[in-house]
Amino acid sequence: MRVSFLGLGAIGQPMAARLAGPFELTVWNRTAERADEFARSHRAHVAGSPREAATGAQAVITCLPTSADVEALLDGPDGILAGLEAGALLIDCTSGDPATSRRIAARVQQAGGAFADAPVSGGTNGAASGTLTVMIGSDDVTFSRAREVVRPFAGRVEHMGPVGTGHAMKAVNNALLAVNIAATAEGLATLVKAGVPAAKAVEVLNASSGRSFVSEHLIPERVLTGAWPRTFRLALLDKDTGIALSLADELGVEVPVMAVTGDVLAVARRALEPEADYLEAIKVIESQAGVEIRG
Repeated sequence: MRVSFLGLGAIGQPMAARLAGPFELTVWNRTAERADEFARSHRAHVAGSPREAATGAQAVITCLPTSADVEALLDGPDGILAGLEAGALLIDCTSGDPATSRRIAARVQQAGGAFADAPVSGGTNGAASGTLTVMIGSDDVTFSRAREVVRPFAGRVEHMGPVGTGHAMKAVNNALLAVNIAATAEGLATLVKAGVPAAKAVEVLNASSGRSFVSEHLIPERVLTGAWPRTFRLALLDKDTGIALSLADELGVEVPVMAVTGDVLAVARRALEPEADYLEAIKVIESQAGVEIRG
């Protein structure tokens, strides 16, 4: 199968690397040097434009920061739609928004192709190990096709419903991740200020009912150690939380906890540099409390 991958960012690159063996792979990136470097390290061709990437491909995968970025690649003489083959599949692994996904799907269908929104969860480690969770929004036939394309980087592939539901699931998932980060950091900062050693607080929390993925993995590995690796930008978590809030508003669902968490992320973004990692929001909570959550 001929597959093209557009967007070699922090998570896109290891995802594409998993495809380089099973498929005949072509890559494109807005920074051409990154695509050239990838091709030198993997079995892959380099496309000079989105149109060239789509030409001859049975499946095209996009993995970009926003749905607007994907939509911007559709049109023009060098756009995806100019090269998309009849019957080809466009799979969008961007953490995007449902409304734009539905609009893109309609355009792809008009061009004779099929579309699935397929955002992923599991981070760069999951991408490298092929254990990502892929949340697909599409019709049943398109899901069956997309599942086989994404399988090399996926540990779990779930059909969430029609187009847009994959992106809805990912946005709400990330909003809940943000809620857990903020709440756990506030709780631990309170405990440290009360005289409980941070490592002991985390240990007991993880043996109790308040534990979460954040307390069990992220804080022990990245916060207690002071490592703070940069794996996912705070700006992107803020974007995803905003998508979840907009979706809830559109559907008439009251989400006060997520809304307050959105405010916490906004404060953290103003306090930190643009490239800050999403967990660095904890640094702002530490600063406000006058403590550090360290082992």
